[in-house]
Amino acid sequence: MGIIETKRLYLRELLLDDKKELMKVLSNPASMEFYPHPFSEEEVENWIQWNIQNYKKYKHGLWAVILKEDGTFIGDCGITMQNIENEIVPEIGFHIIKEYCNMGYATEAALACKEYAFNDLNYPKIFSYTTIRNIPSQRVAEKIGMKVYKHFEKNGEKQIVQVAIRH
Repeated sequence: MGIIETKRLYLRELLLDDKKELMKVLSNPASMEFYPHPFSEEEVENWIQWNIQNYKKYKHGLWAVILKEDGTFIGDCGITMQNIENEIVPEIGFHIIKEYCNMGYATEAALACKEYAFNDLNYPKIFSYTTIRNIPSQRVAEKIGMKVYKHFEKNGEKQIVQVAIRH
């Protein structure tokens, strides 16, 4: 039973039991190219704990992304509260295991999260932000209808913020 269901996916709360599967993306140097470093096992565990706290506090977080056809865990996607230049805003984020990239799963999950943010959580805006070098994530944001909102610097690196506004 998921929080969100799409044509090919369902999203459910992350569990500590997901650590091994989530490590396939969060501990993979290629997948984490736009992060300071791939996550250690302990960091992946902390990531899951952080999301479990978010579910309690905000009623959302990053959720496990599961293929409907066979129950395969392919990554995480969801909504977290992020501090973007001293403003706390809801942000769609995702991490998809490399073998499942470029199959439309990130876009499908992110679009469902955008709809959830507007229809279930009543957010007037939803954001996406990443380093300026992370073109794949920016493309997903564009595909789900986000427009460039602003650029800023974080830790000496240019970031791009994209936004979708509920109509």
